[in-house]
Order: sequence, then C-alpha cells, then structure tokens
Amino acid sequence: MRTFTGKVVFITGGSSGIGAGLAREFAGRGASVALVARRAERLRTVAAEIRAGGGHALAIPGDVTREGDLERAVALTASGLGPIDVVVANAGFGVVGALEALRIDDYRRQFETNVFGVLRTTYATLAELRRSRGTLVILGSVSAYMAAPTASPYAMSKFAVRALAEALRSELAPHGIAVVLITPGFVESEIRLVDNRGHLRADAPDPVPHWLRMPTKRAARQIVRAVARRRRERIITSHAKLAVFLARHTPRLWASLVRRSRVSRREPF
Repeated sequence: MRTFTGKVVFITGGSSGIGAGLAREFAGRGASVALVARRAERLRTVAAEIRAGGGHALAIPGDVTREGDLERAVALTASGLGPIDVVVANAGFGVVGALEALRIDDYRRQFETNVFGVLRTTYATLAELRRSRGTLVILGSVSAYMAAPTASPYAMSKFAVRALAEALRSELAPHGIAVVLITPGFVESEIRLVDNRGHLRADAPDPVPHWLRMPTKRAARQIVRAVARRRRERIITSHAKLAVFLARHTPRLWASLVRRSRVSRREPF
C-alpha cells in the first residue's frame, strides 16, 4: 500500500532503531526520505539500502543540538527531494541514574537533545509544513505518563515533549498541520545501550528481556499507519497501553506497583 507516493519525509535520528525503521517503512510506501543523524556512516548505510530497493533517500549528517544543522538539512532536503510533507522528530536518548548520582549538567544534556532538539526540528521545518499542510510527528514515550525510579531525566524530557505535542496540536491546526504523538513502550532499539553522555555502548546487555521488546519493523508499521491517518496519539506495544491506562485511571495503584517492583535503570557501561 503506497500511501505516501510523491511525499517527502524528514526524519531525525534516522541512523538506527525506530528512526531507521520508519525510513524503510515510509520508503516502502512510496515516500522519499531525508535522514538526519550524527553517525554519518550508519546514516549512509540506511540510505543506500533504501536506494538499492528502488526508493529515494538522502543521508544528511547533523546534530539536533547544534545550531544551524537542521536548517541546513531542511534546505538540502527541499532542493534534493522537494517540499517536505512529514517531519518526524525522533532523535533522542536516555539519561538514567539516581538523583544523588546525577548533576544539573546531566539533566541539561538530556533536555538539550530530547526537548530542545524537538523544538529545533519544529522551528526548522515549520515553514515547509505550513506550505504542505503536512504532519509533525513527535516521538514521545510511555515515560511521559509514568516516571520510573532512576529515570527522572528521561521521564521529565518526555513529559515535556508530550506537553509540547498537545499544545502545538491546537496551535498549528489552523495552518492545516496535524501533530501526531507517538508513545512507544519497549521496542528493539539501541537507546538502552547509550550512556548518559550519548555514546553507544554496543557490547552492553539490553536490560529489557527480548520477549518484552516489540520488533522495530512492526513498531514502524504501526507508527506509519498512525501518521497516514493523522491520529492524535498512537501508543505502541500492549504493555505501554496497559501502563498508560493504569497511570491515567488508577494512579495510586500504579504508584504502588512501581514502588513494589523496585525497578531501576542503570547507565550502560
């Protein structure tokens, strides 16, 4: 089903995980995709794979925390592929640890990528989205509804991103722009293998068991369907849906379950 034929999709964090999965899925549905991420070689590999399959893809190395990178990427996308129809603000990572082990700079680093990176992406692409009456897709997290112990920086950033999506949804609607919030639970990704400074620790074990992680391809398929329908929010994975339901409707029960589980996240080394 080539529902995005002739459309141009701009994706940050497109070198791996959900971002790369979305690039493949959008391309498979006829879209031309522009991928932005810091890891240039990984980025080029994903783009080359899409082109080898008959699709159109641009690999644009860039960092959502660096001023000017996104504006340059948008200009290259518009000149190379055409006007942008869909923007996916996906770049992000997780800072974890007990409060006493963290410093203000750790929280600031988390917000610089996960919150201000989304804002930079939005500002850089807003004129394009207004022209196309397109769709802004913001990658949130189940952590936007439940803050687990030792994950306060990440949860704070995702609460902020969820608030941004809800505010922009009404603010941008008069311009014909849809805002789709994606709320994933555990998906196959490298995010849990990235340390607090944003460096990949490829040899670190994933703390989430395999049976609890949704395959990236399946998650990407669900996300792209939600984007096609311009849905307000799409919660990905059954455990995320359950967690959000409990957090919304039975907050005391959910808080008690979290305390009793003694779940904590550690920085990968």
